[in-house]
Amino acid sequence: MKTLLLLLLGLLLATGARAHGGEDHGDAAKPSAGPMATTFSVAALSEAFELLLRFEPLTKGKDADLRLFVSDYATNAPIKGAKLTVTCPEAAELKFAVTEKSPGVYLVEGVFPANQKYSLAVNIVAGGKADLMLLSGIEVGKLLPAATAPAAAAPALIGSWKTMLLLFGAFALGIAATALVMRRRRPAAPVPTSTPPVYENHA
Repeated sequence: MKTLLLLLLGLLLATGARAHGGEDHGDAAKPSAGPMATTFSVAALSEAFELLLRFEPLTKGKDADLRLFVSDYATNAPIKGAKLTVTCPEAAELKFAVTEKSPGVYLVEGVFPANQKYSLAVNIVAGGKADLMLLSGIEVGKLLPAATAPAAAAPALIGSWKTMLLLFGAFALGIAATALVMRRRRPAAPVPTSTPPVYENHA
């Protein structure tokens, strides 16, 4: 009986090790679990300026508000008071209004007529420097990716419960095996012996 329990315990532990070994512990890159993105962004660099354009999902035929950050390429300092002219190579008839909201931050307003990819050509004149830069990859009608973190967490939760059950089973078998061993080692109680009465003859 003791040998059978030990064999069952070894089999259970080996099964748990194989189940745990099947989990993914690789170093493959995974999506970040941080806050969800709320805007898209595109950037452009030149020898004089650095541009970063941020915008929420764009809808065709509706007003688009885009934030354009303009900074010096060498020092990364924001460029204030720049004169900006924005045009669209894919649709030359589109008009854009540019307003400086704070140093280095400009609001670009316009309307995109179709769900497609656009680019913006930005002509910059600031502090004796001038440049023409292209911001590409502005996709109208594209939505932000949906969150997938909760679905990915479900298999890990199931795996943890399986591991807990296996450990509990191994613990129970260990207790049973220990109790059996202790029972077999317990000395047998002595059998009481009776002494026959002694009769003396005083005659």
